[in-house]
Amino acid sequence: MSRDAVAAAAIATAMMTWLCGVHAAETTPTKPRLIVTTDIGGDPDDQQSMIRLMVHSSEFEIEGLIASASGVPGELKRDVVEPELIRQIVAAYGQVRPNLIQHGSAFPPAEVLLARIKSGNPQRGVKNVGDGKDTEGSNWIIAVADRPDPRPVHVAIWGGSTELAQALWRARHDRTADGLQAFLGRLRVYAVGHQDDTGPWIVENFPALFYVLGNAPEGRDKREAVYRGMYLGGDESLTSLAWIDTHVRTGHGPLGALYPPKTWTAPNPHAALKEGDTPSWFYFLPNGLQDPEHPEWGGWGGRFGHAPGGLYRDAADDVNGQRDARAAVWRWRPAYQNEFQARMDWCVRPRVQANHKPVAVLNGDTSRRILELRADAGSTFALSAAGSSDPEGHAVAHRWWVYREAGTYQGNVVLQGADGPDVTLRVPTDAVGKTVHVILEVTDSGDPPLTAYRRAVLHVR
Repeated sequence: MSRDAVAAAAIATAMMTWLCGVHAAETTPTKPRLIVTTDIGGDPDDQQSMIRLMVHSSEFEIEGLIASASGVPGELKRDVVEPELIRQIVAAYGQVRPNLIQHGSAFPPAEVLLARIKSGNPQRGVKNVGDGKDTEGSNWIIAVADRPDPRPVHVAIWGGSTELAQALWRARHDRTADGLQAFLGRLRVYAVGHQDDTGPWIVENFPALFYVLGNAPEGRDKREAVYRGMYLGGDESLTSLAWIDTHVRTGHGPLGALYPPKTWTAPNPHAALKEGDTPSWFYFLPNGLQDPEHPEWGGWGGRFGHAPGGLYRDAADDVNGQRDARAAVWRWRPAYQNEFQARMDWCVRPRVQANHKPVAVLNGDTSRRILELRADAGSTFALSAAGSSDPEGHAVAHRWWVYREAGTYQGNVVLQGADGPDVTLRVPTDAVGKTVHVILEVTDSGDPPLTAYRRAVLHVR
């Protein structure tokens, strides 16, 4: 048997063993499919984002990790892709996975992820798209999208979008108009900026493509982009070197030890945690708060308004008197940093010595789906978190609040009992035909405290 055949057999065995051992609840058809394209090898924040993704890999079916041209244009003195940096991180993940699976059986084998690391074009831009420009990465995007599966393929673009552009060019070149539209309909894209000219080219040439663009408006400081809320605004102490040394880099195994301690974060003074690419996959994370099909609803990856066609652009949230797009990400920072801290603990601690998220129940529903409910104008409407629980038996705190920017009703809605398990609200009489979004947060008292979310969307009639 050839070396390639032996490797393929090993991967297949790992996959079957993993699938047979994963609990049915963790292989639900709604588990998001995810492809990442990363310009890893430039700003070390890509390595930071990749390490965080590894400890959240139980929440996705990661179908591709594609190394695109390293660095933003002009950053490096050479044209190169660096898939070995992804392999290094995945290999370190493989060393801690035996501990991670004590906390959840859905963490994929490292062998499976290693097989899904692909290389893109070391040269970026529209001039490198077209006939003869196919790459391992662009071909892989097509293969994943063509695989029979009812779930959409979520594509998180951390760097340039040359691989996606080439995949789209190939699909348009090889398929009928109907075939192309079917292909486009299977993709959901979140791009961290237009980092080269392939981004605008995609938007112009494929206007029907579902494309969330995190990018500051034209003429504004680029640091105002939504994804920069990962490290700008809010409590920036949670991005400090002291924080990452304590909770990630030191005493958390070989994966945490790889976390780069320094990057460029100005005007954040810490120059440590940046992870500007993390909101791209936060957006697709199934945490009970967000729905990727509704960018305007908001969540850990930000909130977005509908532009022409399938395009969505940054939208602002108002948090503690500060209104900008970055607030739509940094408002969640305490929760997502606590979850990162807990998952890094899972890399080295047995289950009994670590914290795990509570289960938030909404009106008797124990899933993480968003509930869309009908409410009569002028009526008193009740919501309940009865049955919410914590796996360690910790006490839980409830917080209900109205996410005004996410709804279409912009008036004031008062919640009664917002700090308890049951809440009521008086549905405004002038809200007919509008929506009101009510968020439930259930937070345990463990170390660190972890938050589970649910969302009710009230359609007022």
